[in-house]
Amino acid sequence: MGKNVLFICSANVDRSPPAEELYRQRRDFDISVKSAGVSSFARKPITDELIEWADLIFVMEDRHKSAVLKKKPSAKDRIFVLNIEDIYFHGDPILKG
Repeated sequence: MGKNVLFICSANVDRSPPAEELYRQRRDFDISVKSAGVSSFARKPITDELIEWADLIFVMEDRHKSAVLKKKPSAKDRIFVLNIEDIYFHGDPILKG
């Protein structure tokens, strides 16, 4: 059975969407992938439903982990911090693996 993977950054613009795209392209993983942001102005804001949907939650920074835990403390064992700073822009070649 496949896993549901959620990538989270601040605004769901420069970091989590490229991560979502990269994993969507992988054919050797049986996963469903989504992305969201923790900011109120995020392109796709994080919701309780998205957190519940996810088997694995990859956040870019510790502050994103804190924001998710504030909404859903029960998600703590499913969150992994990638430590990817907000210094990249969507389309940056370094984000393409």
